[in-house]
Amino acid sequence: MDELSQVLATSFSVSRDPNSIAAAHPRLSQYKSKFSSQDQAERRRKLLDLQKSKRLDYVNHARRLAEGDWVGVEDEAEEDDDDGESGEMDVDSKSRKLPKYYANQLMLSEWLVDVPNDMAEDWFLVVCPVGKRCLTIASKGSTVTYTRSGYCVNRFPSLLPGGSRHNSSTGKEYTILDCVYNELNRTYYILDVMCWRGHPVYDCQTEFRFFWLKSKLEEEAGGLKEVSKINPFKFVGLQHFACTPDAVCQALSVDFPYQVDGLLFYHKQTHYTPGSTPLVGWLKPYMVPDILGFTVPATPLTVKPDYANDQIQQIIEHKKNPSSVEGGAKEAPESGRYELEHLSTPKPNSPKVKREKVKKMET
Repeated sequence: MDELSQVLATSFSVSRDPNSIAAAHPRLSQYKSKFSSQDQAERRRKLLDLQKSKRLDYVNHARRLAEGDWVGVEDEAEEDDDDGESGEMDVDSKSRKLPKYYANQLMLSEWLVDVPNDMAEDWFLVVCPVGKRCLTIASKGSTVTYTRSGYCVNRFPSLLPGGSRHNSSTGKEYTILDCVYNELNRTYYILDVMCWRGHPVYDCQTEFRFFWLKSKLEEEAGGLKEVSKINPFKFVGLQHFACTPDAVCQALSVDFPYQVDGLLFYHKQTHYTPGSTPLVGWLKPYMVPDILGFTVPATPLTVKPDYANDQIQQIIEHKKNPSSVEGGAKEAPESGRYELEHLSTPKPNSPKVKREKVKKMET
């Protein structure tokens, strides 16, 4: 039985994506992905080389996202659909096809497995709030948010350029942002910028995008941070830190005005590339000592939760009987939340959490 457990622990993966954050961290859960840490480092190097020679038409890409202009793209999609569904009745085809154009437009992270040698010099740290990941587009006098899978979830006015009738004098003013929406605070926390006032920055390095975003938010004179009739939700930029041991410890000691979900590590030279990339890493705060290898201050963020030690057992049980795992889902959540699934994070009403609450009450 022990041998079987070891085999299961070293062979199970819930995603075809290497080091996907939908599963437990490979190192902490003692599970070895078929992709080694050296592979992650090699993929980083290849992606940095590729983006030097690859120049996509981001001007038209941003315009299509902002204006919903998929002429030409729709024709190609229809040809593909006709091959497999020629006999199916086309009912409201436009609404069925629309989500796929806005799906997979966000740059997603991988677990930070292989710690880069240039971490201190060439990486940024962003402390992320709990919330739902969303694509935010302000264009033609309205602001629309989409889930990671491409479905429209909200439409409202905002003070983002192009986001309301008051700041959209021309149809060419539009803004595209990568946000985390926190419903409790009614706030969109801005992770990254892809386009501002019609100027796309997809193919700009992280260092410039972060600087550009910070300067543009400051130009708005605080209006975006306040709730008003023409700006019903707050838009707040997230602070980024250096990745030196001192800076990381400082970040973990900050009392943030939101509930922290995890840490994103951005390579300074990466362009904004939709899809999962090893040039953006993800860790839970309590994982920093084990993964990055240095001591951190004892703060609420760095306290290791009880469920962290149960990760491997959850993975083994899931492999034996997927339906027995609470939640039972095999695929990553479509909400875009930067949070571990049932494999490492117990549900609020799960028996384990209830037992822990009873123990606390008894003590």
